[in-house]
Amino acid sequence: MDALGDPVRRRLVELLADGSRSAGELAAAVGADFGISQPAASRHLRVLREAGLVAAEVDGARRLYAVRPEALDDMQAWLDGVRRFWDQRLDALGTEVARGHRGRSGAAPVTAADRDGDIERRT
Repeated sequence: MDALGDPVRRRLVELLADGSRSAGELAAAVGADFGISQPAASRHLRVLREAGLVAAEVDGARRLYAVRPEALDDMQAWLDGVRRFWDQRLDALGTEVARGHRGRSGAAPVTAADRDGDIERRT
């Protein structure tokens, strides 16, 4: 997950979503988007490769990069666990909010004048 903390690396993964691309294509795309050099783009690709998010294959003089689907499956499994955690809590919060609205629906709204009057009556 740390590897995707950088916007350049996230963009590289997005570019690879449609299929493999050469290092040159990727460097040109992120160079245009972020104003970085080809060597800087190569360093980002190396980080993604070392993290196991992308795979590289040598094709003659070119190096082709592709997303490793199993790495995305691992990330999806982690996200599903986090989503379940938050969905349960947000559902519970929604229930409590709905109960609060139902409990107040029969009563007239309290205004500032009502509150000021209550203060004066109590003193």
